[in-house]
Amino acid sequence: MRRGFRRLPYRAAAVVLAAALSASCGPSDDGTGASAVTVFEGARLLVGDGSVIENAAFVVEGGRFTQVGALAALSVPSGSEHVDLTGKTVMPAIINTHVHLASTREERLAQLQHMAYYGAAAAVSLGQDEGEVAFQMRDEVLLDAARSLTAGRGITRPEPGRSEAPYWINTTEEARTAVRELGARRVDLVKIWVDERDGQYEKLTPELYRAVIDEAHAQGLRVTAHVYSLADAKALLLAGVDAFAHGIRDRQVDDALLDLWRARRNVVLVPNLPNPGVPVDLSWINTVPPGELAEMQAAATESLPAQRAFNIQASNLAALYEAGVAIAFGTDGSTAWAPHLEMEDMVRSGMDPGDVIFAATLSSAQLVGLASELGSISPGKSADFIVLDADPTEDITNTRRISAVYLRGTALDRDALRGRILGQAAQ
Repeated sequence: MRRGFRRLPYRAAAVVLAAALSASCGPSDDGTGASAVTVFEGARLLVGDGSVIENAAFVVEGGRFTQVGALAALSVPSGSEHVDLTGKTVMPAIINTHVHLASTREERLAQLQHMAYYGAAAAVSLGQDEGEVAFQMRDEVLLDAARSLTAGRGITRPEPGRSEAPYWINTTEEARTAVRELGARRVDLVKIWVDERDGQYEKLTPELYRAVIDEAHAQGLRVTAHVYSLADAKALLLAGVDAFAHGIRDRQVDDALLDLWRARRNVVLVPNLPNPGVPVDLSWINTVPPGELAEMQAAATESLPAQRAFNIQASNLAALYEAGVAIAFGTDGSTAWAPHLEMEDMVRSGMDPGDVIFAATLSSAQLVGLASELGSISPGKSADFIVLDADPTEDITNTRRISAVYLRGTALDRDALRGRILGQAAQ
């Protein structure tokens, strides 16, 4: 059965809740050792579903949220530990649905720990994973690290000289065979590339990607497409694709595309915006050596070609956002701090900051089948959340002002983690 998708726009749902959202759920033992009962109180809580609780309280036990709401409405066990978050804002940890992780265990773990430092609860490695490591780590509890999800090997036409990790297909039978193999591995998404790479290669034809999509749906899997052109996006919508791993990049979207998408409201857009081509402040990044950061800052200058490319995608995102398209979140690559730049760029494109938070949390959890476990601060879910020094719905760059990150109810030792990351960079 294909997974459902529910979009709850922040602008329609961001209301202050005075009463408790829900009653307590029984604690669970997830093997992390987080079993004490802790009450976090006093923060402004961005639940993740678009709702907001002022002066909120939530209870964590066994690594999970058990109660969420106003403190007076909760049933707090005696002897509970209390954490005062007055003046802070809390949001769910980030779900990044488009990254590319290393194929070796040691390097992949280091990447996932680095991502956790900046507030990620989960990252989906999208289509370049060969071998067993990605699947082994997906099924493990990785302490101090974001969860590792995988699309395994993606599907494309032969691209000699570019990458041999994906399945290279030329027939519908090869397409179906590839998807069946991915289904047997229980991949979290099926990734396809529909891009001729500036004329260098033949791209997947409609006949081929229709076979992929049809077989994926028969296997209970969702298909996300790397896409470049408006024409291909229209054809993919007609073929039944479930998500786009990039926005449309060659030209402005038109009414025909908007009408197609409105008729298929469960199709999810992951904008994956490019460099905006304007000077940006990178001083908040504190996990790279000073010399490297200085080089990064010096390169973050005005670029008219980058602005032109960004403006096409930003205006397309704005049009699709206004049309009510479901939007999730991804950054491509493996840069740990990229989610905070992407969220700024999504707001720069015209999205409401609250809707960007929703896209980066519950919407993304829905896309990859994690909504029962992550994406919102709700009873029964894993206690993965970020404590911020300021409210990102007032200024989206406040997502960078991280006071603490909790995964499975346990605070990361971010100082120690930062030291390890800097030590690895120096080697």
